[in-house]
Parts: sequence; C-alpha cells; structure tokens
Amino acid sequence: MRLDKYLKVSRLIKRRSVAKEVCDGGKVSVNGKTAKAGTEVKVGDVLEIGFGPRMLKVEVLAVADSVRADQAKDLYKVLQDVRVPQDWS
Repeated sequence: MRLDKYLKVSRLIKRRSVAKEVCDGGKVSVNGKTAKAGTEVKVGDVLEIGFGPRMLKVEVLAVADSVRADQAKDLYKVLQDVRVPQDWS
C-alpha cells in the first residue's frame, strides 16, 4: 500500500492530500530512510512522522484498504511520541 494512503487509512493524518504533502516535504521516513508518498508500506515497517514540534514513531502492524474509525489504531503501534521543545530565544 502507498505510504500516503496508509497514513490516511490509519488516521495518522486525516486527509490523503495532506499526507502526500507531508511525505513529499521530507517529513516522513520508513525504516530510517526519507520516503515519498508512493513508497510501499508493509507489516513490520517503522514510520517516523514529523508534525511541527512533534515526532511520532510507529510500527506498522497491519495494512488494510479501509477500516472503521474505531479500528484504525489497530493498524499501528506507537513506539515513540516526542515533543521537541521550541527555542524561543
């Protein structure tokens, strides 16, 4: 499955167009390598997603074309969720 579609289906990012922008902007890596929107995602991959001051690291547990909202969290396991402190000086 394409990375941008996985981010949308898993509800890590709400819209596929936004997921594509984030991927193509270099803010997502798969297994430690910067990934584009078309990168294939498979079970066992580790995704790192940068959301401004937040870095989210998840492991892919399942890949599905569509799931209900309450089942979306079953597609991944959060490994790390870090807020990077802002330097206001």
